[in-house]
Formats: sequence, C-alpha cells, structure tokens
Amino acid sequence: MSASTDPHPLGDLWLRRYQPRAAPAVRLVCFPHAGGSATSFLPFVRALPDEVEMSAVQYPGRQERRSDPLIGTIEGLVEPVAGALAGYGDRPLVLFGHSMGAIVAYEVARTLQQRGAAPAALVVSGRRSPTTHRPMTVHLHDDDRLLAELRSLDGTDESLLADPELLQLVLPAIRNDYRAVGTYTHRPGAALECPLTVFTGTDDPNVTAAEAAAWEDVAAAGTRRRTFPGGHFFPYQRTEEVCEALVDSLAPLLLAGARGSHAT
Repeated sequence: MSASTDPHPLGDLWLRRYQPRAAPAVRLVCFPHAGGSATSFLPFVRALPDEVEMSAVQYPGRQERRSDPLIGTIEGLVEPVAGALAGYGDRPLVLFGHSMGAIVAYEVARTLQQRGAAPAALVVSGRRSPTTHRPMTVHLHDDDRLLAELRSLDGTDESLLADPELLQLVLPAIRNDYRAVGTYTHRPGAALECPLTVFTGTDDPNVTAAEAAAWEDVAAAGTRRRTFPGGHFFPYQRTEEVCEALVDSLAPLLLAGARGSHAT
C-alpha cells in the first residue's frame, strides 16, 4: 500500500492527510516530536487498518513549511492546530502525540474540550505528565551539546547529524522546539473527559514510571498504560507493535463505526 497526500488537505498548512478514506470509522491525528515532521508518521499509514484515516501535524519551519516563521511556545501551536481540526468533526477524532507532540496533543485536546468538541480519545507517548516538572535547558546549549542530546536519544539519522549543510537548515527548528518544551508550564484546569492512554519505552531516559503514571492527574477516568521495549524513539523502531496497541485502544470506536456502517 503506497501513501499519498490529499491534494486538498483539511487544515491547509497544518495537517497532512495520508491515504484519505471515503468513510473512515476514526480520524487519527499524529503530533511529531521536537524537530520532527509530519512524514515521521508515514510508516504508521502502512501499519494501520483501512478503517483509520491518519493525518499528521506539520509544524512551521520544516520541509515545505521551512520558510514559515517558527513558533517558540506550546501555546502558540495549539490555537492554529485546534482551528485546523474543526473540519475533522464528522468522525470520532483521536489524537496521538509523541514526546513534544504529546504535550501539544494534550493541550489541543483541552482546547477542543473547552469548545464542546472534545476528541474521542488521546494517546500520549514518550512524555511525562504535564503535572510533573524537570528543568529543561537544552535549548540554551551550544550546537555541540544540542547535537550530543540528539545522539543520546538515538532517534536522529546520523547522516543528518554529520552533514554541516543539513544541520544548518534543521538546527533552528530543533532548538526552537526544545525551547517550546523547556518553557512550557502546565495550567490547572478541568481534567480531560476522553479516554487517555500512555505509551512509554522501557529504556527511555526522559520518562520514569512515576512520571508516566502521573498522567492520571489530568484524566477524569484515569489512564491505560502500555510499555514497549526500547528507548525514547520506540514508536519509530517498533511501529508495528505501537500501531497494534493504538488499534487496540481504538477498538470501541472501530466497533461502533462498523455497526454504524452496517446500519446505513
């Protein structure tokens, strides 16, 4: 199955819709990690069933949005993404975010809930609860220390890190994303009413078991948790397993969609 981009993607600049479906049971929207892009999730398209239509958020400052001004705060990303998702309300909407994307997805879910358009589910991956706190100053480091941080997480192509010209293009966006995460502060508010699932890697230095469990602080109905072998970038190293777990978390929505299609 080959992936194709919708020539008229919902959300225009902010969303890339891959393998458009005529009548999906669920719309899944994925939020990339710091420095990541929408295409990070292309392998997911091949691993998800046809009932799930997947889109991915494209942050400014990368790929075809390279010339767009960077947004240096989580809050600054939330409003335009939430607005872009207004066209996705015809099907149950599920948000999946990895690392920085987990925080953006969570804040978008809060915004949508406040507007009476809460997502059907939220799945967060590779990120501690927003109610926990660790000082993050990676964005203040010089380029060498920033690159050392990227290498320590073992999720960035080494050929990119070794190419000075490519680095000159991508480092500003990476540093900007780290700044957005490092300066983020959680605002107290109503707990999320939708189901919340937490994915973690067994060897992820950025998320302890206690920090993952603390997502319950923001979930009205508690959380489901699933741990995978691997480090911080386990979703891209164990795509099949992660997508199977995603589908499992969506089972009630997929079943409801199947019933609806038989009834029409």
